[in-house]
Amino acid sequence: MSGIGIVTATAVVGVVGIFVGLFLGVAGIKFKVKVDEKEEAVLAALPGNNCGGCGYAGCSGLAAAIAKGEAPVNACPVGGEAVGNQIAEIMGVEAESQVRQVAFVACQGDCDRANKDYDYYGIEDCRMMSFVPGGGPKSCNSGCLGFGTCAKVCPFDAIRVENGVAVVDKEKCKACGKCIAVCPKNLISLIPYDAKTAVACSSKDKGPVTMKACQVGCIGCGICVKNCPSQAVTVTDFNATIDQEKCTGCGVCVEKCPKKAIITL
Repeated sequence: MSGIGIVTATAVVGVVGIFVGLFLGVAGIKFKVKVDEKEEAVLAALPGNNCGGCGYAGCSGLAAAIAKGEAPVNACPVGGEAVGNQIAEIMGVEAESQVRQVAFVACQGDCDRANKDYDYYGIEDCRMMSFVPGGGPKSCNSGCLGFGTCAKVCPFDAIRVENGVAVVDKEKCKACGKCIAVCPKNLISLIPYDAKTAVACSSKDKGPVTMKACQVGCIGCGICVKNCPSQAVTVTDFNATIDQEKCTGCGVCVEKCPKKAIITL
């Protein structure tokens, strides 16, 4: 190739490069996405677990919602009050008081206290038990299956299975709600971190049926209701419920329960 050809080719490449660079520069300016500085600041303040406990797909979704005023500043269950206060400062608002919540498994029917109808050998996933006779091997159709599906989805290692029953470590729990979503028996709920007592049974069966299935099942006798000085206990469908806002933690219901279905936390 002659020298003129080399120079010409170099010039063409250079002109094309300049043209492309100018085009990309103009396009970048024209189509630039405006970033909300508050949204970026909120996202930076969030813990980044992307657990979905706030109801949004991830931390970026929550940050966008908070920046638009569509979600409260303390909507992140993982960050808790500290993160809520930090985001409130970013948004220039005052954070509402927040009660820390933790997951609670309403079942004590472990391998020693709950009866079994048969031995199960198969996939150890609680959600698969809907295809198994009786909804699982335990005689109580409301009892914890103990295969640890909730423990497997917990991003904070806050749940473990002890002797066939899931147990929550409330110090590790961030109330993200993933365990609640996967439990097919609906045994897990959120209760205040400072709760003193809770009913550790979800059975809605009549007393005689529950007693045949589990040694520590609630039989709906109502003794707890009659003895609670703060009227914090009610019985519906043969199962006791404690109103945590009324409960003073006196422990009378724990002491009086004949089946020990109410426990001290």
